[in-house]
Amino acid sequence: LYIYAPDGMGDILEFFKKKFAEGVNYEIMFNKVRTNKPKLIYENRFLEIFAFPLLHRGETYGYLFKEKNPPRNIYKHLIEPYNLSLKEIGDFKNGRPVFREETILMPEEFTYIPYTPRSFAYCSDTAPFNKLPNWIKNVDLLYHEATFDDELAEIAAKTYHSTASQAAQCAVDANAAKLVIGHYSSRYKDTDVILKQTKNIFPNTFSAKEGMKFEIPFVKNNC
Repeated sequence: LYIYAPDGMGDILEFFKKKFAEGVNYEIMFNKVRTNKPKLIYENRFLEIFAFPLLHRGETYGYLFKEKNPPRNIYKHLIEPYNLSLKEIGDFKNGRPVFREETILMPEEFTYIPYTPRSFAYCSDTAPFNKLPNWIKNVDLLYHEATFDDELAEIAAKTYHSTASQAAQCAVDANAAKLVIGHYSSRYKDTDVILKQTKNIFPNTFSAKEGMKFEIPFVKNNC
């Protein structure tokens, strides 16, 4: 199990492993996160994960999960007219141009992205700040805390949390496709007021409930 978190989590994990981890048959690997701007903390063939600082009383980070661009697909109807070799097709699929005597063939003209990469941003405890929407620009799914309703904006500012409208405005400024809100103050027996205030600014908002699943549509691009 790989855990990425602020330095303070290391002590908590050590305590856990000493007191409660007997019988855990896998290794727990702690990776300290420390950054003042978006930083790549993990990647594989298909995915990149970035950490970025949030604005809270303690050291807190948000995370952005982004699918990598898939290999490009060749327009099959152009293979024969241009007598494309296997090497040239491979160059195009990897985004490289093909050089022919006095002509340069660009990959954008011969290939297409088979599907649109998806993204998800997780912003837990945070007050609003100007850089955040740009760090998560055009995200497909945004989770953003909405601890208080708009009438408690002063308390939100003092405690470095966000109101319903502030969470919604972040989604608008980031051009997010869908917003999920949560982390409600325990003073609310009914959180509908927070959801309604958020929807007034960003209609495509949902309230997080335990066990809910949110789908990011897989958009296939036709040639």
